[in-house]
Amino acid sequence: IMDTIKIADKNHCRMIAHRGLSYIECENSMPSFVAAANRSYFGIETDVHVTSDGKYVIIHDDSTGRVAAGKDLSVEGNTFDTLRNVFLSDKNGLTGRTDLRIPSLSEYITVCHRYEKTGVLELKNRMSPENISEIVRIISEAAYLENIIFISFDLDNMIELRRLLPEQKLQWLTGAYNSNIHDKLKKHRLDFDVYYKVLNKEIVESLHNDGIEVNCWTCDDSEAAMQLIHMGVDYITTNMLE
Repeated sequence: IMDTIKIADKNHCRMIAHRGLSYIECENSMPSFVAAANRSYFGIETDVHVTSDGKYVIIHDDSTGRVAAGKDLSVEGNTFDTLRNVFLSDKNGLTGRTDLRIPSLSEYITVCHRYEKTGVLELKNRMSPENISEIVRIISEAAYLENIIFISFDLDNMIELRRLLPEQKLQWLTGAYNSNIHDKLKKHRLDFDVYYKVLNKEIVESLHNDGIEVNCWTCDDSEAAMQLIHMGVDYITTNMLE
């Protein structure tokens, strides 16, 4: 039986399920979100793209090839309905699952809301202010905005979100840390989401001294997770630890 690896003493660190419980279920699928929601995770992380007809779908890559059963389509170059007709591949090459489709943003938010989990929503590519505003509207209308942390590698996305949402939890995603990044976090009042191997205790303390929370991705090593917890990170994003 596949199961998560439990971390006994998490201190104050909150665990976030990366693309849902992607160790057990197909990443970024409704089953992966429900599997994470039924466990002790604080949050459920996912990725959102804009379709060619201006709707919002949950998938990591720019095309469907890696996760779809034999169909490679551009996500932003196709309509919502076209993408919706693509079946995702099940874990271990199993076939016959008709519940594995690309979710909509609203469906993901519904699971987070129903199970009272924090949504950690990555805006994948550079988005127009109109698209960002629409995503915020969709989540607001679902009455769940206060339970969402937005993340993105694109700093302009984060700056636009900060303009729209002065008090929202926003985490800038990077693969590195330096003083320039630290200064931008302070300037735009952003928290930090960084590749976990970049961190050490001094960096975490320096960020905390400026009131910046620290999330890190994507740690599936229980010993490394214990070290991160001892460093004082606020969140760990993971495929399989719990």
